Amino acid sequence: MFALRVRLLRPLQSSGAYSMRSFTHKNLLELSDRGFFQSIFPDTAAPKMKSLFKSSQQSIYAGFDPTADSLHVGNLLVIMGLLHCQRAGHKPIALVGGATGLIGDPSGRKTERNQLGESVIEKNLQAIERQLLKVFKNHEDCLWDTKKISSKLEPLTIVNNADWYANLSLIDFVANMGRHFRMGSMLSRSSVQSRLESEDGMSFTEFTYQIFQAYDWLHLLRKHNCCFQMGGSDQMGNLMTGHELISRVERHREVFGMTLPIVTNEEGDKFGKSAGNAVWLDENKTSPFALYQFFMRMPDSEVEKLLKLFTFIPLPEVEQLMQEHAKEPEKRKAQTLLAEDVTLLVHGEHGLKQAERVTNALYKGNVDGLAELSLAEIKQTFQGATIVDILNEPGMSTLQLAMKARCFPTETDAVRIINAGGFYVNQKRVQNIAEVITTGIHILRNGVSLLRVGKRNFYIVRWQQ
Repeated sequence: MFALRVRLLRPLQSSGAYSMRSFTHKNLLELSDRGFFQSIFPDTAAPKMKSLFKSSQQSIYAGFDPTADSLHVGNLLVIMGLLHCQRAGHKPIALVGGATGLIGDPSGRKTERNQLGESVIEKNLQAIERQLLKVFKNHEDCLWDTKKISSKLEPLTIVNNADWYANLSLIDFVANMGRHFRMGSMLSRSSVQSRLESEDGMSFTEFTYQIFQAYDWLHLLRKHNCCFQMGGSDQMGNLMTGHELISRVERHREVFGMTLPIVTNEEGDKFGKSAGNAVWLDENKTSPFALYQFFMRMPDSEVEKLLKLFTFIPLPEVEQLMQEHAKEPEKRKAQTLLAEDVTLLVHGEHGLKQAERVTNALYKGNVDGLAELSLAEIKQTFQGATIVDILNEPGMSTLQLAMKARCFPTETDAVRIINAGGFYVNQKRVQNIAEVITTGIHILRNGVSLLRVGKRNFYIVRWQQ
């Protein structure tokens, strides 16, 4: 699979750059050159952290609460952080919050999350675990050069904090752990202050979240020798609370936090969540094509930053790519490579090929790309499209097809819009209402036709024999 990645990058490769792509430097702080870290904690700990990273294998964890049945591209930077840990020879740990998901993290929120039931949490947990394992497998299959690097990647360890809270007595927890937390420090966190000053205030449930995240880190330190926690910059308060707890309970141990920037678009909206429409990592919620196009549409002003954050392309190659992109920005070379890499990571080689087939069909007039898609892939790509079953009757006209597919409310509307050029079959404009529907032209070899009215109204026809 790595050969696919080599093929994609071949125009950019120099003779000495190939091996650089195969690993991340053991000192993870060098990722700061890519704009990867916003801050570290304690802020004077860089020399100590560098020494630990370079001298021995470290365990690094990041948390994912099951607030939905899929992660989204806003979570992708944290996943990239764990992948860089793995590439550097360290041990990545993903904590899924079966317990903390019931509480809800107030960080970065203006209102309290809706409470989720245990069955919903469990379903979401299973989905997120599958996604994490899939991304790590795609990385190893498609973006890691096993021929150049003989040592194996450390497997991702996934832990669920519900496992250690299940048998923990509330009274024992408060008696033994609660005494180590200081109200002044907890109240001073920005995530708490902003909510206390809001109209709705903050519930006790949310206020306790930082206590449980702090204890999670203590548990991982004791069970997995995990001295490093990684999270978005909105997690700094929770990281500090964990650091303070460990400094009181395990006084001989040192732990360190690393925060990643919250990626935003040009309008300042959180990456992938503008207008409330998240770009999901689940292919059934956001298709590989939609994910691919999301990154293809990135403006020139953002693409270099995103290449550094969301790909493993070495910085010299990113610089070379941007120089080539500047000469011919209309070719969108930088956006194409960004979209390829992210789609490959999230959906694997099959997902990337699917995204490219649909892109060629929709934007380059290559109908064969649509014919190669299964019905499930077409439904996934054109989410929200109306699906109709139509009997394949000899001599059916374009007008009859449009009406059977319920593309128009009346025949008068159909005639007017078709004649005006607003009706498409398999991305080809059809203006003759009497044109006969023909297998191989209008009906693809996969037994499907894709109809479109205007720019965005799609209808999927499943032909019945």
